[in-house]
Amino acid sequence: MTPVYVVTDTEFDGPTPGRNSLLSIGAVAVDADGREVADFEAVLAPFPGAEPDPGTLAWFSGEPLAWEAATRDPQPPEAVMARFVAWVRGLPGDPVFAAHPLAVDGPWMDLYLQRFTGTRLVPVPRAVDPLFRGVPLCLHAFAAGRLHWPPERCRVEHYPAEWLGETAHTHCALDDARGYGRLLAHLLRLPSPG
Repeated sequence: MTPVYVVTDTEFDGPTPGRNSLLSIGAVAVDADGREVADFEAVLAPFPGAEPDPGTLAWFSGEPLAWEAATRDPQPPEAVMARFVAWVRGLPGDPVFAAHPLAVDGPWMDLYLQRFTGTRLVPVPRAVDPLFRGVPLCLHAFAAGRLHWPPERCRVEHYPAEWLGETAHTHCALDDARGYGRLLAHLLRLPSPG
């Protein structure tokens, strides 16, 4: 089966999954040819017992549109994560989780999937029916390898706007996921080395 990359971006009210809350999820499904085939967006109610991080809230005070997008009409996490699972399982192809960077978005998604749906993001020992079967793709690392750039240069402000499909990086989850999906499409179209 051909891959479909589920490029996901998360916004949260602090740095620690579970201690803080996931506020919003944006995801775009990109096929092996780099075409966007579907998208997903949701705002989540707070994680039970979690508290916002004051430093993160201070950062959001300078990003009022991002805060509004990440907090407007929140839905119960159980409902959002069940919808996300159904959306991924309904995609054409073999879904591959992707994020920029994986080390930020992956733990949030794994915790919320495990807590609210009983599944895991990817195969781990004793995981029953993980949502994604294969190894997830870190777009940050993939960009460094494909572009022959040092990893610290692989940041949104260093990518030419056309690589992001002229999509502004707004810290609104779906906007950022869409830009990273277009970055993935650009990277997939680069000639293979050798």
